[in-house]
Amino acid sequence: MERFFRLKENHSNVRTELIAGITTFMTMAYILAVNPNLLGKTGMDGGAVFTATALASAIGCFAMALLANLPFALSAGMGLNAYFTYSVCMGMGYSWEVALAAVCVEGLIFILLSLTNVREAIFNAIPGELKLAVSVGIGLFITFIGLQNAHVVVDGATLVTLFSFKEAITTGTFASEGITVLLALIGTLITSLLVIKNVKGNILLGILITWGLGILCQLTGLYVPNPEADFYSLIPASLIAMPASLAPTFMKMDFSNVLSVNFLVVVFSFLFVDIFDTLGTLIGCASKADMLDKDGKLPRIKGALLADAIGTTVGAVLGTSTITTFVESSSGIAEGARTGLSSIVVGGLFLLSLFFSPVFLAIPSFATAPALIVVGFFMMQQVAKIDWNNMLTAIPAFICIFAMPFAYSISEGIAFGIISYTVLHLASGKAKKVTPLMYVLTVIFILKYIFL
Repeated sequence: MERFFRLKENHSNVRTELIAGITTFMTMAYILAVNPNLLGKTGMDGGAVFTATALASAIGCFAMALLANLPFALSAGMGLNAYFTYSVCMGMGYSWEVALAAVCVEGLIFILLSLTNVREAIFNAIPGELKLAVSVGIGLFITFIGLQNAHVVVDGATLVTLFSFKEAITTGTFASEGITVLLALIGTLITSLLVIKNVKGNILLGILITWGLGILCQLTGLYVPNPEADFYSLIPASLIAMPASLAPTFMKMDFSNVLSVNFLVVVFSFLFVDIFDTLGTLIGCASKADMLDKDGKLPRIKGALLADAIGTTVGAVLGTSTITTFVESSSGIAEGARTGLSSIVVGGLFLLSLFFSPVFLAIPSFATAPALIVVGFFMMQQVAKIDWNNMLTAIPAFICIFAMPFAYSISEGIAFGIISYTVLHLASGKAKKVTPLMYVLTVIFILKYIFL
């Protein structure tokens, strides 16, 4: 393992990578519950989607470890699965078989782009200040996701508002929703204290302690499951279950519409969001881990991008939406992950989840929320490296930062950042400081907003 993963060279060890891998998996295990539920709305078999998601995620993680030796984990991308369901299938009226075909074509294009250095060139063209901004923006974004998952913030008259304990008591929902919000807040304080005390495995311990407190609340009657409102038992119904068959979704892609304009628009949309979500995640996580070299480039990025493309293609064949690099990888990086060994651990746990699905599906979102919030804090620290006295680069960085949580999209944050960076440099007479590829990206983003 030392020879292959170069642990000492990367200032890590087996124990650190193991704990970090488990932590990353715990923060992203929710996808095994969310993806089958979401894609199931298109008519896909939920059990088959669960199996496909776990297998494709494992393959993607193994590819990341073997091709790039980087600590990034992959699974079915949130946002991309929603686009698959609500836009392509429900909005445009395509069957899920056609949508899978679009994902497959996107994956194949990705493989070609990764082999021809196009995606790597895009990564390297993004200025250093924007790369730092991406890391900070992702920190705010995943903090917001954590707060949402735990229902600490909810929909309201002001678009987003704090959860009301008074209203929960009045409506009789405190024993389900209210107690989980309280546990998430307590879990965040516990995880924070573990971080302050520099306890090894603090984020993973925070998840387990918060989940344990939830189980204790259920056993004592303080927490009452309410499946109709999506509040389920925190105690696994069983430990082991056989994996569901892949037959309903395996190789079910329908390429009959492959030459239609609408189909090409769908492929481009998948391609566009995936390319910049992945690049954003790689930039943010690599910045946090100090993996970028003196020129702001990520060594072995070609292997990382190829792993992402392979995961997407294999995922479509198995029967799931686009596989992409997960921002939750930052939780493992915060635990010290620096090599592909942690990705191997995550991939192995995805395979194990096929047989222990009742256990993994019992991990509640309020238990993983504190991990996302604390990791958001870690990623926010990159903000200190931005030169706030240089308005020409600081303002686009700020735009990039706020766009991610407010637009609820990593790729939109990158788009806003790149457009504003280019336009402000042009307007300030500093056009020569902008690389040609940045101009190309700016035009592409603007056209995207006009036509898509």
